[in-house]
Amino acid sequence: MNTKTVTLILLAAGFLACGCADISEEEITGGDIDRTLPVPDGDDEAIETDVFGMLNLDWPGLEQVKAYYEAGEYYKAAYELREYWRNRSGVFNPEVDLLNTSITATEQHIADQALEYRFRVSNFCEENPDGSGSINGDETFYCFLVNDEIDWTLNDNLVNNGTSGLDQEWWYQKHRHQWMEPQAKAYWISRNEDYILNWIEVYTDWMDTYPCRMESMPVGGNDNNEDYEWKGLQVAERVLSQINIIPYYIQSENFTPEWLCTVLHAFGQSVEQMRLNYYDDGNILITQAQAVTFAGVLMPEFRNAEEWASEGAGILREELDQFNEDGVHYQLDPSYHIAAIADFMEITEVLDANSRSGLLGNALETLESAMTFVADITYPDYSIDNFNDTRSASYTPSVLKRNFNSYSEAFPSNSYFRYMATEGADGSYPSTFMSNYTYSGYYVMRNGWSDASTMMVLKNCYDTIDEWHNQPDNGTFGIWHRGRNFFPDAGVYAYSGSDRTTYANTTNHNTVTIGTQNYGGSYKQGHFAGSGTVNGNTDYIVATHEMAAGVRHRRAVFFVDREFFVIVDDIYGATGEPVMNLHFHLTTGDSEATVVETPAATGTDVSAYTAGAHTAFSDGNNMLCRTFLEAAPASADDYNFKDLHSNVSNAIGTVSGQRVGYRVGTAQPEGGAARFITVIYPFSDSSDGISITAEFTDNGTTGTGAVHEDGSAVRVTVDGTEYDLSYSL
Repeated sequence: MNTKTVTLILLAAGFLACGCADISEEEITGGDIDRTLPVPDGDDEAIETDVFGMLNLDWPGLEQVKAYYEAGEYYKAAYELREYWRNRSGVFNPEVDLLNTSITATEQHIADQALEYRFRVSNFCEENPDGSGSINGDETFYCFLVNDEIDWTLNDNLVNNGTSGLDQEWWYQKHRHQWMEPQAKAYWISRNEDYILNWIEVYTDWMDTYPCRMESMPVGGNDNNEDYEWKGLQVAERVLSQINIIPYYIQSENFTPEWLCTVLHAFGQSVEQMRLNYYDDGNILITQAQAVTFAGVLMPEFRNAEEWASEGAGILREELDQFNEDGVHYQLDPSYHIAAIADFMEITEVLDANSRSGLLGNALETLESAMTFVADITYPDYSIDNFNDTRSASYTPSVLKRNFNSYSEAFPSNSYFRYMATEGADGSYPSTFMSNYTYSGYYVMRNGWSDASTMMVLKNCYDTIDEWHNQPDNGTFGIWHRGRNFFPDAGVYAYSGSDRTTYANTTNHNTVTIGTQNYGGSYKQGHFAGSGTVNGNTDYIVATHEMAAGVRHRRAVFFVDREFFVIVDDIYGATGEPVMNLHFHLTTGDSEATVVETPAATGTDVSAYTAGAHTAFSDGNNMLCRTFLEAAPASADDYNFKDLHSNVSNAIGTVSGQRVGYRVGTAQPEGGAARFITVIYPFSDSSDGISITAEFTDNGTTGTGAVHEDGSAVRVTVDGTEYDLSYSL
């Protein structure tokens, strides 16, 4: 029998840096150091021998693997490969720290549910007691077991175009294996072999069910859901997680030489398959490139590792142009924007840890403006709104603060990042109260950064290619005041089907529609028109977009004395006198319902058509929204009013809250303009004593509905105090 001398030296710079709870070297090695052990015999036919062709057998430490492989002793080669992998050094994975591994209660719950074949698939749950839409450790995931066999399609009948909360994301994300890494951490901490045995069983079943499609395929998406298990993020996420999973399990007696060869072979196939199926652009391409780069740097034993690292990093350098000139990611969705930054940050950390930072060069320096955007749109309570497909439940205060901490570490001289990372304990906030991302179409006005502050985010995105994640809602906004989001965005309940349409509908946002029509396609191109400060401390922003051929919407927002908002809407250019509708949606409580102020809507007195709504919270933190028409409609048939009730979704498949609001509209005069003034005013306990009037002052006394290309002028009176507001373009 062949024998060998095994010197098990676990270098802190190697295996331990690849990633334990309180653990000694004896526990890792079994207690015997510098011992002579026989290399056991085994079944050569049980070994996936193709893996040896994927590896660089001349890599330092693989000498015995190569010798046995070339002698045709495949089991012994696999055994030596496992011994090497158990003791490999010189590779640093910052995501895995075996000496200090911890597991959250939520991760433990995910790991334990997986033992029951209830697999975490994004935020989809059979039961979620707290109803938050987030995974908090008390939910029941969907079961994939029937008659003691795993059925990967078992719950697909629940999709139903998203009407039950499961949509195309369900089909995609179940193939990202989001429960496997928590299981691996649970194993490393507990040494409970049930976790690795379950992983081996489940992963084997999945590989048997979905063998690798080593070919180029059309990209996935709403129009092409075939073979989604081998497209896009699915493959990339599996590659990234497997890199982290192996170090947690490799010391297990159940991690056999046979299983290592199977896992490494599947890994190598996955990387090569991903290289055949890069997306053209977008956040998915960034994650694909990140996964290929990680594979090259953290799995250098593979024959193509250098090619992977170079190719992946090259794509990442090129894809930095996914961020527009003002720093906003071109998909215009804050969640994908934050994720894209995180991908670059993670790969930078890995490259630095392995002395490979040259692969990206100074790429990170270009991300400072992208990080600043995240800080600017974050409300003072460390929450963000649901603009586009952002699922705000995923961006808890702890998540956002962790991001700001990493931004601060990347740019230590940036005092704004330090301020956000430390909740104001260190650093400083900007000296300006406005932030205009004029190319992408996000605008921020505020009067401070404290819990007592007021803040608006106006969204008027410039989108030339009808981005899937960019909803048709130019002109919409969110307002945060003293800890409450008074105009929460509807969010995205589903990624497909009627539920997506409902939540994304233009009428479900705080903006204007022609009748109740959506606008989209080429009509999602918002433009910055101007901004400034007047009367000392009244800030204003003007943005425009084309709603339909020849029909333009120009919205000006004044932050009057940095205390309340006045919105001036001009809609002009249409023919045929269509009804132009203005929509507002305010948050509401179950027992403190938002009140709609129904207009009288009679006669020729324009004040009879004033519409509005106000919240009724008992904590003294409320908001009044009231809309004034420029002139009374010619007849009752030309006036449109309706109170609105809608839901808010902060996570896929979850109703997170309700809104109450109103729709007010008027037929546009032929060749003229439909014009509205809306006052949004914070108040404490009661709105009864608040007197507000508003009128246009740029058309004299005729009220003709004429629009002015160079600007608008209005007069707003609040409790006897007049405010003359105007802008010139």
